[in-house]
Amino acid sequence: MLYSTLRALFHFLFRTLFRLKVVGLHHIPTDGPVILCANHISNFDPPLLGSPIIKRRVHYMAKAELFEVPVLGWVLPRICAFPVKRGGVSKESIRLSLQLLKENNIIGIFPEGSRHNAGGMGKKGAASLALKSGATVVPAAIVGNYQLFKRMTLVYGPPVDISEFAEAGSEGLEQATDKIMATIRSMVKQYESK
Repeated sequence: MLYSTLRALFHFLFRTLFRLKVVGLHHIPTDGPVILCANHISNFDPPLLGSPIIKRRVHYMAKAELFEVPVLGWVLPRICAFPVKRGGVSKESIRLSLQLLKENNIIGIFPEGSRHNAGGMGKKGAASLALKSGATVVPAAIVGNYQLFKRMTLVYGPPVDISEFAEAGSEGLEQATDKIMATIRSMVKQYESK
């Protein structure tokens, strides 16, 4: 209940305050495990990424420290966030992510790892989870900079097939990550020019 209410509220606020335009929502499968991979420009990115998706919940990793903040620590689990320890993803976070995917959920991941790595190298976690779980990888581009009443665009692209890298070990993970990141960068570039 709280998730649905907050999702609708965030979507309303994004459409009103940032004139959000959503493109490609039809690329998100209606069932099965999905990993949404997006560029990361702001703390607003997680609620933005999931707010247009009405029929399914999007789960996210969040810094463990945030779960200790009064009120926020109560809200985060209720909006499908789960903790990850600073300095890297723990085995427990990976196990929980794989379980969520096994249960046909959506996980939102920002492969850049932080907001300060825009255009940088992607981290291999999204590709690793996708290859281990068989999840569909849907790239997403967040275009704009959250300036009040300036147009922002959220683009969901066609799924990225990384199955060719399933048997290629560490090098395959790197290539799969590069393919996902290149797709996201291409989408950002395409919609920045519009």
